[in-house]
This record gives sequence, structure tokens and C-alpha cells, in this order.
Amino acid sequence: MLAAALVALLCVLWFVCSRWRDVLSGRPVESLRSVRAPLLLIAHPDDECMFFAPTVLGLLREQRPLSVLCCSTGNYYNQGEIRKKELIQSCAALGIPSSNVTVIDHRNLPDNPDVQWDKHLLADLILTHIKQKNVDLVITFDEKGVSGHSNHISLYHTIGCSVMVLESVNVFRKYLSVLDLPISWLFHRDILFVSSGSQYTQAKEAMMCHQSQLLWFRHIYLLFSRYMAINSLHFLHDNKREKDS
Repeated sequence: MLAAALVALLCVLWFVCSRWRDVLSGRPVESLRSVRAPLLLIAHPDDECMFFAPTVLGLLREQRPLSVLCCSTGNYYNQGEIRKKELIQSCAALGIPSSNVTVIDHRNLPDNPDVQWDKHLLADLILTHIKQKNVDLVITFDEKGVSGHSNHISLYHTIGCSVMVLESVNVFRKYLSVLDLPISWLFHRDILFVSSGSQYTQAKEAMMCHQSQLLWFRHIYLLFSRYMAINSLHFLHDNKREKDS
């Protein structure tokens, strides 16, 4: 009985949050009204659906023409060519056309958790892309990189334009799935994207495109990670650049 009541409560919470997302999240439509060309900046193929699916689907729902810049091919296990194709398939499953997806393949930007990417090189590549695409908002990881991966964190320390970052939560919250909804409602700072049931299914379908990455522990991630259903983000303040300099 207790388990059934808990499941019912979760379903109600999810339904209410997805129906009233604009109110509960500080009206993201209002916050993003002036944004015309947002860019999702990621480090590896599969970041787009493992961590950012609610944001991607939320922006597309608001008819924002989102593009993706992936800063490596994810070649840690010599699967770079496979993973580039998987990224295109995953983005298509999310609703992003291949023409809006760019992958950087540079030998000095390896997929490696032990490597800090060159900030100057990365900044030059990102800035060139921003100018080419007339990007007016970059969405990426925060200073903890969600999983602590050094490549994720490098993106945060490189960007210097208008930026919205995905908030990292502790490992307990990370694997609460939709049980994290009440905490997210109370403690998000600027924007909260919560996927509906159909969008959650869409996010899982996108992740299934990354067959090369679907090891046993990622199936557990798909079941329990709150990032598959919930994204809380905040806008960086101007003094972030002062702290990094």
C-alpha cells in the first residue's frame, strides 16, 4: 500500500510540475523571451541526452532553434567516428536537425577525464562558432560538471558570453529521479525544466542511440538519474569572469 501511494504521489507531482512548469520554475518563457539562437555546449557525444534532455526539450517546446556544439568526438576508447554518428541520431530523436549539430575533432582536446583542456584554444573555437551562428545564449555545465569530468568543467571555465549553466547536485539527489522534484522546486535559482512522461520517453530514446555507451551502469543511470527528467539552471553573474581571471 505504501509503495502504491508513493508511486501515485510521484505521478501527481510530475503531472503538476510539467503542467505548471512556467510558474514553478520562475517563468522560463519570460526569462528566455529575448533569446533567439541558444547553443548547447557539451564535451562529449551523449552529454546532450544524459544531462541536458529536459532543457533541450523545454527549449524546443518553446520554439527556440537550439544548436549543439560538441567539443570532442568522445574518442577515449577509439570510438570517435561511431560516437559522432550516434550524436547525430540522438539529436534527431530529440528534435535537433543534423544541420544544427557541430562536432570539434582536435587532437589537443582529447576525451580524457585526466586532461584539462587548453582554455585559449577552446575559447577561440567556441567564439568562432558563436559568431558564425549568431548565438545569444550558451547553455553548458557549471563548475562541478555534474559528474566531475574535467572536460565538462573546462567548458565552464572557458566561456565568457551570456551563459546559463546546468546545476550539479550531490550524488544522493542525482539518483533520486523524480523524487527530487520537491527539492528542485524549493531550491532552483532561475530556471527549472521538468519533462513530461512523453518527453522522458523521448530522452531515453535519444540515449538509446548511443549504443556504444550503453554499459550496464548507464542503464541504471537511465532509470534513476534526475537529469533524465529534471534540469535546474541558473544564469551566470558578471563577477564569474572576475573570479576566473
